[in-house]
Amino acid sequence: MNHPGSRRAVEEKIGKYPVIREIGSGATSRVYLARDPFGGRDVAIKVLEFARGADPETEHVMHKAFVAEASLAGKLNHPHIVDIYDAVVEPGRSYLVMEYVPGDTLEAHSDTGTLLPAGKVVEIIFKCIRALEYAHQHGVIHRDIKPGNILLSKAGETKVGDFGASFQQRLEDKTTQIKGIGSPAYMSPEQLRMETLDQQTDIYSLGVTMFRLLTGRLPYEAGSHVALTYAILNTPPPLPSSFRPELPAMLDDIVMKAIAKDRTARYRSWLEFGKDVTRAFVSLKPAPGTVVSDSEKFGKLRELPFFKEFGEVELWEVVRVASWQSIAEGTVVARENEQIDTFYVLVEGEADVSLSGKPISVLKPGSCFGEILYFADTTERRTTTVTARTRMTAMEIKSGALRIASPACQVGFNKAFMRVLVERLAQANRQLAQR
Repeated sequence: MNHPGSRRAVEEKIGKYPVIREIGSGATSRVYLARDPFGGRDVAIKVLEFARGADPETEHVMHKAFVAEASLAGKLNHPHIVDIYDAVVEPGRSYLVMEYVPGDTLEAHSDTGTLLPAGKVVEIIFKCIRALEYAHQHGVIHRDIKPGNILLSKAGETKVGDFGASFQQRLEDKTTQIKGIGSPAYMSPEQLRMETLDQQTDIYSLGVTMFRLLTGRLPYEAGSHVALTYAILNTPPPLPSSFRPELPAMLDDIVMKAIAKDRTARYRSWLEFGKDVTRAFVSLKPAPGTVVSDSEKFGKLRELPFFKEFGEVELWEVVRVASWQSIAEGTVVARENEQIDTFYVLVEGEADVSLSGKPISVLKPGSCFGEILYFADTTERRTTTVTARTRMTAMEIKSGALRIASPACQVGFNKAFMRVLVERLAQANRQLAQR
């Protein structure tokens, strides 16, 4: 932790990181924008800092929370979780070096006059579900999910941050929980009762966050901590649509299930929660010409057999490097003998495949074409002609884009391509045997 007398030195340089400016502060920390001279990138540095005369017990508890967050450095690698690059925890100076995300927290969209469209809220919640499910798979419970701990970048991306209240569940020993940390309005009933916590507490808090982002209000509002606690434990919550009548009933159902007082009545898992949120996309389908959200793309790809062996992070990487095409009926997407550096995965619709003018097959959703070029290293490339039989949606990836994808993502594609080739060879052999 830092003392007032060292403030000037800290603002010039923190460890090896030159400081650019202060970008935030709280009761126990300050956040600076700094430069990583070795990584060649901007970073955010959170420095643990208490006011003079702070209560020693509070300092001890908050320092434990800081250490808990520092322990996650390099462990949670997910596109919707703020990366922690480095951590220094010392008696006289403790700080975290984190991914810098230009933008605002969702607090900026939590009031009635600044609400996001319902479809965007659903997309954000979906990404948070994926992030928190990933954290839970690594034994981590956040324990302080609220709009202020979720970042929305200027590019529209969602990042869950501030894992200071988290703890890691270990099967081999008892977990030490840091009592009294969290934001009361977003705390689950079991968290208020100081009970042992599991993923259900984060599901509840994300449900309250969804309520707030949809309505600009909290499900329980009271004038004191005691009154708020009583309401959370005993008072039935209102429906989000009671404050915003245009919201579909499906969103009411999702929020109410997530914030059920009895944890056994909530979603049993993040997967179950995510499935309902995915279905909400159907009721909130964008108007024609509207760009499909990344979350909707992820959901569609997750259902395709081609991507069955892709992990969570790798599939998000696919969404990042790919582009989506809406193709009209009768459009020739690939021509025979044409040299292209692109392959496609058919997401919706059907396409006809022909060779020398003769029909060969019909492609269904989940099929890929053009992928043989990925293996080809010759100047002569013989391809088939692919024509849209119906209006179709196809995911397009150029070879250059694939090269900048993560190694794990490239491995996933190699396995998928080999599986497709083996299946096609087996099919060809069966056809020959029948002749």
